[in-house]
Amino acid sequence: MNIINAICTLCKLSSFTIASISGGNNRANNAGDALELFVKDLFADTVEVSENIRLERMANVFSYLGNNSNPPDAMLKNGDAIEIKKIESDNSALALNSSYPKHTLKATSSMISNECRNVEKWSEKDIIYAVGVIRNNRLTSLCFVYGLDYCASEECYERIKSTIKTGVEKIQGIEFAETKELGHINKVDPLGITYMRVRGMWGIENPWKVFKYIYSRKDDCDFNFMCIINDEKLTKLENYNDLLDLNKKINSFSIDDVKIKNPDNPAKLVSAKLISYWR
Repeated sequence: MNIINAICTLCKLSSFTIASISGGNNRANNAGDALELFVKDLFADTVEVSENIRLERMANVFSYLGNNSNPPDAMLKNGDAIEIKKIESDNSALALNSSYPKHTLKATSSMISNECRNVEKWSEKDIIYAVGVIRNNRLTSLCFVYGLDYCASEECYERIKSTIKTGVEKIQGIEFAETKELGHINKVDPLGITYMRVRGMWGIENPWKVFKYIYSRKDDCDFNFMCIINDEKLTKLENYNDLLDLNKKINSFSIDDVKIKNPDNPAKLVSAKLISYWR
């Protein structure tokens, strides 16, 4: 299973109503949980099946299904990682919290769990950002884009992170504790009873804003889907013909050749496919 299978499943759906997830008092978090389940169902083709069949297919498709504390939200067996983000409106940015954007997912990352690291024999995976806009339990926009095409390489973010961390640690007369954050400072006050945590809170503009130079939503439609896959990645997906079949059968489906900016050097353009679907 791969991103093309998920697109094919999406185009078969009769409704884009996102099931409500019970439990908890935060409606935004619940909608985020519902979107996460929905996207996983797209990749496993389990949107409209019984729970027993769903669990079996999930086990066959995914090697890892994530947790609330560590990226990614899922990993396809011998395939891509998936990070799922819900935003409140068409123009909202993505809140990534303590984890900077992922160009790819590396097994050496300190942000992932040991279970994720050891569930397969792997060193680096391409990562799909699946971003959805939900209004009144209805999915109005969905985007799939690879980190390779969306955000800079790890070195860019690590340089900023390490520079800030080094600067904080140069402050004289305070005590530092070991931490995975940017800093943990003990005994800030004369009594030595106050501490301060220095945390990085990362965010990134949503894909519709980032790629507005090649894509615009159809405002008169209830649902818009956008997907960008660079041509090099596309050659590794053996079922590309399935997308070509959809393009022939569905009038509201299109595949366009585009040039996108290289996230590490916008002066360089990358050949890619822009896949659109609307209803």
